Amino acid sequence: MTQLLEYIIHYTQLSETSVKNTIQLLNEDCTIPFISRYRKERTGNLDEVQIGDIVKYKDQFEALEKRKATILKALEEQGVLSMELRQKIETAPDITNLEDLYLPFKKSRKTKAETARRNGLEPLAKIIMSQNANDVESLAFKHVKGEVASVEDALEGARHIIAEWINERTDIRNNIRQQLERFAIISTKVVKAKESEESAQKFRDYFDWDESLNKMPSHRLLAILRAENEGFVKVKINIDDDKAISKMVDRIIRSNNACSEQIQLAIKDAYKRLLLPSLSNEALQQAKEKADESAIRVFANNLKQLLLGSPIGEKRVLAIDPGFRSGCKVVCLDAQGQLKYNETIYPHPPKSDAIGAMKKISSLADAYKIEAIAIGNGTASRETEDLIRKIHFKNDLQVFVVSEAGASIYSASKIAREEFPNYDVTVRGSVSIGRRLQDPLAELVKIDAKSIGVGQYQHDVDQTKLQKSLDFVVENCVNTVGVNINTASKSLLSYVSGIGPKLAENIFEYRNGHGAFSSRNDIKNVPRLGDKAFEQGAAFLRIKDSKNPLDDSSVHPESYSIVERMAKDLGKTVQDLIGNSELLQKMDLKKYCTTSVGLPTLQDIIKELEKPGLDIRAQAKVFTFNQNIKTINDLREGQLLPGIVNNITNFGCFVDVGIKESGLIHVSNLSDSFVSDVNAHVSLHQQIIVKVLEVDIPRKRIQLKLHK
Repeated sequence: MTQLLEYIIHYTQLSETSVKNTIQLLNEDCTIPFISRYRKERTGNLDEVQIGDIVKYKDQFEALEKRKATILKALEEQGVLSMELRQKIETAPDITNLEDLYLPFKKSRKTKAETARRNGLEPLAKIIMSQNANDVESLAFKHVKGEVASVEDALEGARHIIAEWINERTDIRNNIRQQLERFAIISTKVVKAKESEESAQKFRDYFDWDESLNKMPSHRLLAILRAENEGFVKVKINIDDDKAISKMVDRIIRSNNACSEQIQLAIKDAYKRLLLPSLSNEALQQAKEKADESAIRVFANNLKQLLLGSPIGEKRVLAIDPGFRSGCKVVCLDAQGQLKYNETIYPHPPKSDAIGAMKKISSLADAYKIEAIAIGNGTASRETEDLIRKIHFKNDLQVFVVSEAGASIYSASKIAREEFPNYDVTVRGSVSIGRRLQDPLAELVKIDAKSIGVGQYQHDVDQTKLQKSLDFVVENCVNTVGVNINTASKSLLSYVSGIGPKLAENIFEYRNGHGAFSSRNDIKNVPRLGDKAFEQGAAFLRIKDSKNPLDDSSVHPESYSIVERMAKDLGKTVQDLIGNSELLQKMDLKKYCTTSVGLPTLQDIIKELEKPGLDIRAQAKVFTFNQNIKTINDLREGQLLPGIVNNITNFGCFVDVGIKESGLIHVSNLSDSFVSDVNAHVSLHQQIIVKVLEVDIPRKRIQLKLHK
């Protein structure tokens, strides 16, 4: 435990008490949302990110310890584990240092050094390395026999052994690592045979490229590595070879005789054949890992903003998945997102029944008392939006254009088939568009986050780390907002703290069989939902219209008695406290502190009582594109246009201005001053005004500037 604590504290700089208590809670199967929200006294008020870091470094430490155990066992079996080596391995601070220690003892495949040893040349190599002999050729001649045909063969074999020894020296490896870290240049050369291929043109900027590896932006490195993976360029990592070899010579050679000449040749061989290829790959891999982390961080930030996008709330919605030849799929949803009606209309070519389509939409809006219209932003979106805005509805309806990203993935999924077994994928897709307007979070959790289309180079990064990060974001968002247990899908319930897929299914089936939950206590009746799961999840599950108003709040059931005591002390009911800020602010919270409940928890309770069940998300706002801009051909330099940020990367953000192609605001065009963080200037789905800087119609590229 002591080593684990020291390891985590070294990387996080958090207090020992906070780290120790958090680890204890994690070992008790507590979830991150539960710990950060309801165990603030024990953690020292750590947030989800800090607790997530503790989990990350705890996993990292345990993986390191597991690898140490494996190596120690292997060395014991080889009979080479000395006390000194054991101590070095047990105290190795990271995996790189550990693998360097193990390198000389790995059971290697057939190598030049191993062949030389079998030919009896190791004694010669040791004599040369002693640097005391002058007539090495005479010494080498004694080893000319069997597979060793000449003096030169003997000396070459000895050099191979020496080169391997040099390669295994930790100090030598670390010195070259330092040079790679500081001075490595990554260079690319185009593969001539593929230079003219159409698919290679998006990488043409990197056909002949040189840049410092440690200064290269993450998106550029990932682009270059993708170009390499697709066979369009060859990538090489270089440092100053002469300088690196010179430093090795200074460390190894102590004499000026025939031995030193052989060692110098071995040094060059070790560097070019063993050290540089291995360590340059290591440097590139480390740079790739940093680029992955950066890209994953961008993706996670985007996903969080997307999931916490503005909902329109429980309103009746008419949703349209637009199209030309196949028509526009129309569905009507009630305020809870249940499908009430579906039909296909054909307002656009080739049928062009615009009048019939307008009449149908108008009648459906009346019949189902529609309050808002959601239009997918895919093919025929602008044309459909124009059509809808021509309709004179009896009531004032809000019209929204909604992202379709991932809707087709959902419509063909098992979840969609279970929800709508009697409808085809086109109807399911339209329902998803409508529900995204009602509650983006509840609908988007049904889709693999990687299919939503935000982020950069998501298919090029470590997929395990990406999935872990995205799952963390989804879980955090779901629990931050809270879930109505009586309307939530199985997908949404599965992300609630302590629940998971199996219990989510049990809750869903129990609700279908017994009707709506009337109190949080009813949740305990769900099969296999034990005390631990209830403790972890109950406060994130909301029950509207419960007899106990706290059931529709984030106050944990374990704290109900505190609220009841507060109300009793004031001569009021719990219901009287709800929303009564004036009364709540006068309370002396210290009076209710105990050994397990402190001011952080009590302050959270007061904040929740003031506005119970408050949705932290902003209300959805109607947005209208410039109606005169239909295609990229309508754009002109200098135009000011309304747009919506639809993706954020490290190099800028992409903006939907109402046409098929999104425009790019490069990081340099977000502000007149230096921009270190794109998110500090824009957020996903933010409505902004942009200025058109450049339009490249052949390449379908649009350069924009953020207009303040």
